[in-house]
Amino acid sequence: MAPAHFPAPLPVCLCLLLAAGFAQAGRLLVVPMDGSHWFTMRSVVEKLVQRGHEVVVVMPEVSWQLGQSLNYTVKTYSTSYTLEDLNHSFQVFVEAQWETPEQSMYSITKGSAKGFLDFTFSRCRSLFNAKQIVEYLKKTSFDAIFMDPFDMCGLIVAKYFSLPSVAFARVIFCHYLEEGAQCPAPLSYVPRPLSLLSDTMTFKERVQNVISQVEGYLVCSYFLQVALEIDAEVLQTPITTYDLYSQPAIWLIRTDFVFDYPRPVMPNMVFVGGINCHQGKALSKVCSVCFST
Repeated sequence: MAPAHFPAPLPVCLCLLLAAGFAQAGRLLVVPMDGSHWFTMRSVVEKLVQRGHEVVVVMPEVSWQLGQSLNYTVKTYSTSYTLEDLNHSFQVFVEAQWETPEQSMYSITKGSAKGFLDFTFSRCRSLFNAKQIVEYLKKTSFDAIFMDPFDMCGLIVAKYFSLPSVAFARVIFCHYLEEGAQCPAPLSYVPRPLSLLSDTMTFKERVQNVISQVEGYLVCSYFLQVALEIDAEVLQTPITTYDLYSQPAIWLIRTDFVFDYPRPVMPNMVFVGGINCHQGKALSKVCSVCFST
């Protein structure tokens, strides 16, 4: 017990204040995913640059939203497809989703949906075929990798270069978030994605939830087959999805805990739902006059 004249929290505060002076910026490798995923990640990357971190973003030459920036270093690699190929594949995928209003693991992973994501995963093969970039990444001493696990290429890069990783995502494929973070997800009150169930289930709904979980196990390995093939090519050894998703040291989840049903979470699962919200700006004098009248 601390002496009466020396409050217990004070030594802790002193340690934190003294340690703050030793903080330093690091070198970060970013492996993003294209499209709307990059919108949310880019603002975080720019904030990291503003705080003094050295950031290198590895991206394909053919993309929708990924582009050059003056704030961070960009390394691009060529792909085996054109922008027209990418647009066509995505268009087929979107049209198939509209034709199947009732979503399930099976409906999402069949046909055009799997074809589009196989198309997306193939970018990782192009990355590792770019020998100059791979050599550059080997020679550069990165402190960590910041990536979107939806693409899985970031997971493969982290595994290949043995880098500590931080995952930044809204949702994760199938059951891999729980398994990767070693987080329990009791099926009695934690509904599976796309099941349309709540945390209060009847016996019949719990059975349905279990069936949804089994369906996920059966379908997801097929769903991620191309990504695992690429990983086996790169690492020269068979790999499992658990090996990949168990790597991230921190999971930054782009939602708020209160928006979901109650469920267990692990200490390395950090909810950052408001991280992309911009600070409100004061109204101009013209607008103020308009609203006041």
